[in-house]
Amino acid sequence: MRPVFEWHTASRVLQLGKRTLIAGVVNVTPDSFSDGGAYLDRSKAVELALQLLQEGADIIDVGGESTRPGVKVGVPSAKVPGKATSDKPTVDEKEELERVIPVIRALKETKPNVLISVDTYKGSVARAAVEAGAEIVNDVSGFRWDPKMKKTLAELKCGVILVHMRGRPDEWRSLPPAGDIVTLVKRELRDWVDAAMMAGIKREHIALDPGFGFGKNFEENYPLLKRFDEFHQLRYPFVVGVSRKSFIGRAIARNGKDAPVADRLYGTLATETVAITKGAHIIRTHDVRACADAVRIADVVS
Repeated sequence: MRPVFEWHTASRVLQLGKRTLIAGVVNVTPDSFSDGGAYLDRSKAVELALQLLQEGADIIDVGGESTRPGVKVGVPSAKVPGKATSDKPTVDEKEELERVIPVIRALKETKPNVLISVDTYKGSVARAAVEAGAEIVNDVSGFRWDPKMKKTLAELKCGVILVHMRGRPDEWRSLPPAGDIVTLVKRELRDWVDAAMMAGIKREHIALDPGFGFGKNFEENYPLLKRFDEFHQLRYPFVVGVSRKSFIGRAIARNGKDAPVADRLYGTLATETVAITKGAHIIRTHDVRACADAVRIADVVS
């Protein structure tokens, strides 16, 4: 039986563990690996969010910058030991704000009680999003790329999702093997969450995500799933995002070819179901309607 937590967002307290919550993904980007930029237009993004809510989403996760493999990301002012920081990210702060803030505002105007998460690693975007109505900040960098992020989140007192990522997307293909990936992820999540709390972020605001696909090669994702229950040793609620990812495409390859994104639904559902039975509290997914059915069955036995 999975542990139960009270998770504090910006304006409400969610009980996690009694049932699995679903976070529906809305990518307001022109280069998303999952939808190819179909929802860059604000009205289409809001329409999708409303559809996902109707299909069973508990949270709408809005993102304005893709972290697909190979893309250049980061905050130019961030200092990384031993690494030059002159490269600019693909999406700057101004452009990201222009993408996500109108969607968040329009969604809150249409559905005032909607629970919104913003997918960003930039402190300024996190602050503007929370001020516009978001209650959760989902940071794929684990609060490490923007030196202002931890302080910003401590001040905002919102819900936060600390995601594990090895390297950055443009470095993933050259990363050395991780060895025992589960032990590595547990150790680094523990270190990063300790740093977040030292910066003033309260424990009850924090959820963790092991970062499936983020700097893990194909084979390194399967132990994360098989041994997922070990992450409960950290004593935090866990978010899982495996939707349509490459390691699923590799696992269900046919005739030597990885399954394309459009053909990964059933593999995604199987992976999400395993994660739920091993204790995931929130599933972040593109396919909310199908996931909602899987959740109803998996929750019976989790």
